[in-house]
Amino acid sequence: MRGLKIAFDVSQTGRQKAGCGFYAAALIDGLLESAADDEQFTLLTSFGDFFHDPLQALAFPHWRRGVRYGPRKVRRRSATRFWTNQYKAGSFLDLFDIVHANNFWCPPWRLRGSLIYTLYDMSFVEHPEWTTETNRKGCLEGVQRAAQFADGFVAISEATKQAFLKHFPDIAPDRVEVIYPASRFGQPGFHPEVKPPDHEVFKAGEPFFLSTGTIEPRKNQAFLLDVYQQFRARGGKPIPLVLAGKQGWLMDDFDEQIAASPWAEDIYILGYVSDGELTWLYQHCHVNLYPSHYEGFGLPVLEGMHFGTPVVCSNRTSLPEIVGEAGVLLPPDDLTGWVHALESLASEPQRRQELQQAAVARAARFDWKRSVAQIRRLYEAA
Repeated sequence: MRGLKIAFDVSQTGRQKAGCGFYAAALIDGLLESAADDEQFTLLTSFGDFFHDPLQALAFPHWRRGVRYGPRKVRRRSATRFWTNQYKAGSFLDLFDIVHANNFWCPPWRLRGSLIYTLYDMSFVEHPEWTTETNRKGCLEGVQRAAQFADGFVAISEATKQAFLKHFPDIAPDRVEVIYPASRFGQPGFHPEVKPPDHEVFKAGEPFFLSTGTIEPRKNQAFLLDVYQQFRARGGKPIPLVLAGKQGWLMDDFDEQIAASPWAEDIYILGYVSDGELTWLYQHCHVNLYPSHYEGFGLPVLEGMHFGTPVVCSNRTSLPEIVGEAGVLLPPDDLTGWVHALESLASEPQRRQELQQAAVARAARFDWKRSVAQIRRLYEAA
């Protein structure tokens, strides 16, 4: 891959990035770390008119030899005017051998070089009720354009690949490469300052249940609240339930649901937490709970497993690919099954220890170096 000019979309890798941003950030870290002297990378802090982070457009996430930056569009209106203009944006993107799109947006024209498009999930097609109409339309438009103009696809799981091929059967399966994420906490040189979140619940050193991820219908935190209430109603130990993640869409009444719970004083929403705080939460929680209905991959599950956190999670979409037999997999609507799992793990330390050991071994199968090597082979083929 010597001498290639690569434009890589980093628009979602800002300070409050979620799963898509973590994936793109880890890949570009690995690509730059292993880059040949004559490779040239241009990082696109702004890319398209769908996703826009004005702070990211001002940021310098990477600064080294062979790295440049694309057009910095701080204002959304400026970004829209530039990226939807085929003469301006098209002329710019045609400077590269490879353009790698990572934020669902796709140029509505064919590029002179090769366009690689990352597929995260197809939930906006299969379950539009879990998102906003604006997000659904933006994601769908991007994937439809990619089906027409992209030269190759990266799917973050086999489940995502199969969902994409189901909706776009004219795409040859060998054009879609499954390249798994890995835990960012296993990246060389990634050593955040580990500390507990500044909250009273952690000062006593007592166990707690943890659930991470953006609070939204797809992640199924409302169901988890029902599980916790049943667990406590059946005499379960007074182990607090801690939710770490920023507020998403379509969950405006979630705070009211918590306030109405008889055990509201033992339920805590931390909001967005730092990498160091998240590390501490994974290392100290009793169990990592992840009842999501639909995941392109499910990084919070793998991240917890990296630290040996026992996991109980949904058995839908990509999650069995991650967990295998190293955790407890249950339907995301099986209330009785989830309650029994909490009861078992709260009272059986031997079972938790077995899951801890299995989690570490399973997580080691996912490695960023392997993923970066796959990306490089894909670029070479393109």
